[in-house]
Amino acid sequence: METPLNTESATSPRASGDTVSLIDPRTGRIRGSSPVARGPQVAAAVGAARRAFDGWRARTPRERSRALDRLAGLIEEHADEYAALERAGTGKPAHEAAGEVANAADLFRFYAWAARTQPAPAAGGFVAGHESWVRWEPLGVAGVVVPWNYPLMMATWRSAPALAAGNTVVVKPAETTPDSLLLLAEHAAQALGESVLGTLPGDRETGRLLVGGAIDMVAFTGSAAAGADVAARAGTRRVSLELGGNSPVVVLPDAPEDTWTELALATTYNAGQSCAVPARVITLRENYESAVSLLGDAMRERLAGRDFGPLNNADQAARYDRIVAASAAKVTVTAGTAPGTGEEGGFWRPAGVLAELPDDDPAVVDEVFGPLLTVQAAEGVPEAVALANGVPQALAASVWTRDLAAGLDLAGRLNAGEAWLNCHLVQTAELPHGGRGSSGHGTDLSTLALHEYQRPKTITARLTLTPRFR
Repeated sequence: METPLNTESATSPRASGDTVSLIDPRTGRIRGSSPVARGPQVAAAVGAARRAFDGWRARTPRERSRALDRLAGLIEEHADEYAALERAGTGKPAHEAAGEVANAADLFRFYAWAARTQPAPAAGGFVAGHESWVRWEPLGVAGVVVPWNYPLMMATWRSAPALAAGNTVVVKPAETTPDSLLLLAEHAAQALGESVLGTLPGDRETGRLLVGGAIDMVAFTGSAAAGADVAARAGTRRVSLELGGNSPVVVLPDAPEDTWTELALATTYNAGQSCAVPARVITLRENYESAVSLLGDAMRERLAGRDFGPLNNADQAARYDRIVAASAAKVTVTAGTAPGTGEEGGFWRPAGVLAELPDDDPAVVDEVFGPLLTVQAAEGVPEAVALANGVPQALAASVWTRDLAAGLDLAGRLNAGEAWLNCHLVQTAELPHGGRGSSGHGTDLSTLALHEYQRPKTITARLTLTPRFR
């Protein structure tokens, strides 16, 4: 059974004066408070980053590389502290928080290396009597706005390539999860220099002020609606957007035996609060009843409070409940919660499956962002592809089949920036990640992400200085 929302203590954080209340999502109770930056604080943080820019940009790639490597070392040295801070704001299980802290350190190490391996500038005699070069230059001050689902990791995805490219960064964390990023700013000051990477805690208005401030580009991860607002406020400045997924999962009749277990594991990771999490299972009609049964069995094995954490906040829990309540699904499979979980409130929601529902059901067309999977039936592979590509979001997808040739072909036909075959949520720093359609644009991860935070400059020189006129 779902834990009812505790309306007395489980409230969204609201600004009071110059602070915002912080809520423990495991209990729904206030756990402390955090500063809320307004115009003067935003201007001061951006100004400090601007002043730090010339010195950081002037460092050689080797010097920037060594500084980023030192920051990675500090994260590793204080890994337990980072994990505790991540858990305080998100309620993640210990193993999830520890893994994400390790990933953040690894990503800073990756971009420490990438800072020294940027693409060689183009050079050549493209015009007779002249030689030309193309240099890649940093943009300046990058404003980074990150969500509450992966506070440290999403900040690292954005900040590490920006710093490697020679920019300075001001990070605005979500209002519910500033904890680990405040520590990151302290360690960045030690490893990189004062104000090279700053953190600006606050609420949504703080983010709007940062986006509208004297920054040179915006990197935003969040909802499609918020992304559209960010793009409008940014004007002609560069914007990199990652805006959610609602990922399709195409399961063919010859899928591997562990398909349903793997999907249940991926769907409940971080309580399903991931842009790339499996969301919509699509299988062929001949396999539909079996798929619903097997997936339901696998999801029942995943218990909230034992295997995954709560939803992050009251607003997200209420949104999740509205979507589920509005669904016309005729089949509902609901798992449970671990004994004792949520006895004092909190935003716990069990793993679930919705089946026998229309293709335009709210649980299908909206990104639920919770531990929930829908199941749809297709009459054949072409219809399965059409259903998979039938929503505005296009971030990630997966295909499950023993026929690798057919699986690779099908993965190529899905409209997604990243597609997996017989796996899901398998990511590494070396491989790019990015969306299409309403999932945004831009590239995270890999050396390709460096170009999100750089611009080319062409320099052409005349080779002879012989006067034209005598």
